Amino acid sequence: MDLIVARPEGLYCPPGNFYIDPWRPVERAVITHAHADHARPGHGHYLCAEPGRGVMLARLPGIRLDTLAYGESINHHGVRLSLHPAGHVLGSAQVRLEYGGEVWVASGDYKVEADGTCAPFEPVRCDTFITESTFGLPVYRWQPQARIMAEIHAWWRANAEAGRASVLYCYAFGKAQRILHGLAAAGEGHGPIVTHGAMAALNAAYEAAGVALPPTLRTTDLPGKPVAFRQALVLAPPSAQRSSWMRRFGDAADAFASGWMQLRGTRRRRGVDRGFALSDHADWPGLLSAIEATGAQRVIVTHGNVPVMVRYLNEGGWQAQAFQTEYGEEDDAAAGDAEAAASVAIAGEAPA
Repeated sequence: MDLIVARPEGLYCPPGNFYIDPWRPVERAVITHAHADHARPGHGHYLCAEPGRGVMLARLPGIRLDTLAYGESINHHGVRLSLHPAGHVLGSAQVRLEYGGEVWVASGDYKVEADGTCAPFEPVRCDTFITESTFGLPVYRWQPQARIMAEIHAWWRANAEAGRASVLYCYAFGKAQRILHGLAAAGEGHGPIVTHGAMAALNAAYEAAGVALPPTLRTTDLPGKPVAFRQALVLAPPSAQRSSWMRRFGDAADAFASGWMQLRGTRRRRGVDRGFALSDHADWPGLLSAIEATGAQRVIVTHGNVPVMVRYLNEGGWQAQAFQTEYGEEDDAAAGDAEAAASVAIAGEAPA
């Protein structure tokens, strides 16, 4: 018996009678992390890793939620279940299932470079590994985080010296806190840091979990005229672009922080001055190293560049197949970037 199968509601464990990151309402849901495409409303009961409690409740208030410490196991209908760090965002976890002498691991989303805002990725040995492939193309190879943070710092400094606000678009959960933490570690800033209201509760959840973030302001903490923001770094979700909220910053420089910025053309499609290739997902070498570290002979690929990854793994000696899922990007506006970037990369475009 397969320990995990694909059903219309989501990834289902038949012997345990529960789902992993289901996209339709079910009675029992094990959640790998609190991004909206994996943690959806309407389930009867939720289980996640303990470090993710705060962000889960910030995004889905009032849910019936239980948690497990990383590495702690429970037995449910004969299935031994435990959660292990995925390194993606605060509280992200891989789901390890053991039953009938078989071990399966469902990774959710993961990143192999530690960033200081969540427990680092932990390889888990298994027979079958279910992996994402969001950036599952050889063109995706990330620079070290410290280098990207230094580039953001330099961009901010240049804008501040020119008397312009620096607006950096990034996802409200995970990316925003990673940037804040990384900038604080990189040294003093060049003006105030202003965050969009969508980030407030999530920033608080990270700080409550012990993640150090620099002091930030809301737009209401400064006078309403653009002159007040001339040296500010403004973190905003992609949905704020071209909104009335942006008018208060005047002639601001803008940028986008995303793995899709690895490809030429994405910055132009986004309509921003600058792009920083910073992703909370594993790149191509990271995906392959993570898969190899599991020791799994069988690999099931979910969302992202699935056909490319499946073909590569089968040619490399793994038994690989695909699961059809409804996972995607945290922000709806990124879906077009994902599709465009994948088609361009397959056509052979080199990274910027």
